[in-house]
Amino acid sequence: MATFFTRRAVPILVKRIRSTVPTYGCTTKYPVLCCRCLITSLNQHSSKDVPCQQRRTFYTFSGLNKEVVPFNLSDIGEGIQEVVIKEWYVQVGDRISQFDPICEVQSDKATVKITSRFDGVVRHVYYDVEAVALVGKPLIDIEKESSTVTMSTCTTEKQEDVLEETVSGEQFDSMLMQTVRGRKVLATPAVRRLAMENKINLSEVQGTGKDERILKEDILRYLEERKLGIQEVTSPPPSQLERMPRPTAAVPPSSSTSSPVLQELAPKVKAPIGADRSEPIKGIRKAMVKTMTASLQIPPFGYYDEAASLALLEYPILNSSLDEKCENIIYKASHNIGLAMDTPAGLLVPNVKNVQQLSIFEVAAELNRLQVLGETGKLGTEDLSGGTFSLSNIGTIGGTYARPVIMPPEVAIGALGKIQILPRFDEKGNVVKAHIMNVSWTADHRVIDGATMARFSNRWKFYLEDPSTLIMDLK
Repeated sequence: MATFFTRRAVPILVKRIRSTVPTYGCTTKYPVLCCRCLITSLNQHSSKDVPCQQRRTFYTFSGLNKEVVPFNLSDIGEGIQEVVIKEWYVQVGDRISQFDPICEVQSDKATVKITSRFDGVVRHVYYDVEAVALVGKPLIDIEKESSTVTMSTCTTEKQEDVLEETVSGEQFDSMLMQTVRGRKVLATPAVRRLAMENKINLSEVQGTGKDERILKEDILRYLEERKLGIQEVTSPPPSQLERMPRPTAAVPPSSSTSSPVLQELAPKVKAPIGADRSEPIKGIRKAMVKTMTASLQIPPFGYYDEAASLALLEYPILNSSLDEKCENIIYKASHNIGLAMDTPAGLLVPNVKNVQQLSIFEVAAELNRLQVLGETGKLGTEDLSGGTFSLSNIGTIGGTYARPVIMPPEVAIGALGKIQILPRFDEKGNVVKAHIMNVSWTADHRVIDGATMARFSNRWKFYLEDPSTLIMDLK
């Protein structure tokens, strides 16, 4: 009994194999599409140089079984059910690959870039810019890449001897079934396309993914290595460089200094190690002034974060969380300290990742970045998730005292009031002007007792009141 392809595939197959596939007495309406005739013809095109017992033939057809699938808006977390489309990165007819950005959406709390899970062509866009999209509903329709049809004509006795044949006539199809000594190369279509565009044989790339799967990073690393190899070939041989004159002292005036090479080297020659030399002090003074005044650019909250991180090293229980069953305490290795921020979209708590690994300058830069994103409503889920400890700076809006509420799954949070100038008594009983900031802490008493919270507070206060101890422990 003969099996037929669908009418949808008629133009493609007729165009490619009408002239090569005879009917062999077939009386079907579309004799050229009869599988019995097709297989008989394709077997005749197999290589005659390789015995059938040692040959496996793969036939690849592009354009078969194209499928249009809806790309739904997945859950972006925090119970969000709808978002606003802020920007489209694709339009109908664009070809996209896996992980390519499709659009940017904004929820009540964050701005998120949506990326593709498929390779294919955009066939329909469901929403306009500023329209409201629902979670779980389609954003676009994607015509997925054509599937590969393979026909095995005979068994293989030696796995390392594999014969590959393609009948599509396209270079990309010939790369889909690359093998390395009988082992199929594992890679996604997006990675294979990247390799094809850069004319890379995947069998030459070492994969670092699971089961030696080739990743996009492997292709990029291979391109860098190949670029370096080309540069090494085009650069002068090492033997020529070694023969170039390398003076160890100032070049004496002579006729040899007229050489362009020596004229270029002469200004760069430095005194030998151990010899006296003079350096202008003007440049050093400028560098000193720049270094000494750089601390003025650091906001107070940068010091608060650093002091909290150092205190958390001594009291790690405050940087922990409870598991879902409330049976175990999970100590967090990273100090992801959150900053409660008043934004046009409401209260948001982004966090600075790995404060324990950052210098105070890096913390200040990260705080500035989060503040700018918060004011423009472009904070992403990466900035808003993963916090382990939080500080709320109510003093920036004039607050002096508050009772902060813990953000689960964290177990502690602090509220920092406004710095006020108040009268206080010094050690001799004299009334002096003092800068006072009220700080209040909230802790989860299932994990932290009051004494531990008080000791942490005193340690944090100690670092801020004696900056020299803070600086000694800074990166």
